Amino acid sequence: MFHSSLSQFRARSALSALFGIGLVTGTPAQTPGAEPAIVPPRITQAMIQSGQLPLDTIRTHGLRMFATPFNKLDGYGDGPMNPANPTLPGGRPTLQNNGAYLRVNGLDAQTCMECHSIVSAAFVPFRFGIGGIGGANNNAMAGPTSIDVADTGNNGFAAFNGRFINPPFLFGAGGIELLGKEMTAELQVLKQSAVLQPGVPVALVTKGVDFGTVTWSQGVFDLSQVVGVADDLVVRPFGRKGEFQSTRAFDIEAMQFHFGMQPVEVVGTTDADGDGVTQEVLVGELSALSIFATTLERPRQEPSKLAQRGRQQFEAIGCADCHRPHLDTVNKFLYYSYPEVPTDPFANNYYVVDLRQTASKFDSSPQGGIRVELFSDLKRHDMGPGLAESTGGPLDSFFITARLWGVADTAPYLHDGRAQTLRDAIMMHGGEALNARNAFAALSTARQTDVVAFLRSLRTPKEPAAGLNVGDL
Repeated sequence: MFHSSLSQFRARSALSALFGIGLVTGTPAQTPGAEPAIVPPRITQAMIQSGQLPLDTIRTHGLRMFATPFNKLDGYGDGPMNPANPTLPGGRPTLQNNGAYLRVNGLDAQTCMECHSIVSAAFVPFRFGIGGIGGANNNAMAGPTSIDVADTGNNGFAAFNGRFINPPFLFGAGGIELLGKEMTAELQVLKQSAVLQPGVPVALVTKGVDFGTVTWSQGVFDLSQVVGVADDLVVRPFGRKGEFQSTRAFDIEAMQFHFGMQPVEVVGTTDADGDGVTQEVLVGELSALSIFATTLERPRQEPSKLAQRGRQQFEAIGCADCHRPHLDTVNKFLYYSYPEVPTDPFANNYYVVDLRQTASKFDSSPQGGIRVELFSDLKRHDMGPGLAESTGGPLDSFFITARLWGVADTAPYLHDGRAQTLRDAIMMHGGEALNARNAFAALSTARQTDVVAFLRSLRTPKEPAAGLNVGDL
């Protein structure tokens, strides 16, 4: 995504030992008739860790961070333009010198809710709600330095050297995060077990998903046979490329990219972007946002005989090889970490929720954890040149398997929304998914209709975040 540039931003930012303890606003002198959108009470990490706040109070603070339109008094936007790197958060220009928005390379919204607000696109008009998808007009344009609208390169299309990213929904994120943590923990154990068997490839299989092998050879790990996950063996289930191990990690990047809002845990208490505001996003506010996102309702299924017949076809033609109908955890508790250590996902815990008891109400798994009916393996796959992005990077054609739960309500489809129907999305599959795509294409019209009917039984929650009211804070 845009994480490599943000790493440079972090490197130049001063760190501080004070991480959001205390009710501070950090805003510049007030302008008559104007005030920050995020006003006291601002939630701190100490308040969350105290154990005195009810879960719904923390969730409501998270909802406020999710749905409030930030303004410049909150720290929205960057400071002076950095001519040496005008695409980097902290020093980006604004479009036509408007002083606020850029739209390409971020500064493209004021609130998370702007791009995550369609609960169902299967109705006319849309059913709007908290935590949903975004339409094609909400696509983020990340990383480009060139957009050839007039096709001066005579390509036959408008060339674009960045990423065009359609916003997904947040529903069920707690189960996804817990799966990622458990899978990562198991892969780390498997990696270390290789040290006890020098020269012997150790299979990296967790929850039935095969990530290749690792070998301890001549004092170093041979990772050349690792597939579908980064070499650090951290399962990162969030982001189209599998870039983020948690909702918190995703939010840190998103705050800077979309809004120019600098988290204290990244830049300390300094005014890192030079916009005149310090302590723009407190540690506790990011924690509340993460807890809110991971306790939202999960998608649901509407079973029928037609859907069951379609599911059987879905599995028979190989779609379920990657779109695993469910993965189970051994834990029912989601532990939240700060600071996060990607290779040690259960380190530094500060809060815990039972995912069977939150709004998501996950069902129990046979192992005593939860069953996550996500229809994904949380693994990266090569989807072929037809779906490849155009950054020139090694992952251009690689994407984490899309989670199909809720897919009936989430058009447009694929990473950039290019598929406007479910059938289009299936037929655009290539690379590792080509055999399943061809098997679908070979089905009779009636059997193809059954598969689509099954997919249309996978629905989003009806009333996400019901009962939360920011006005109660």
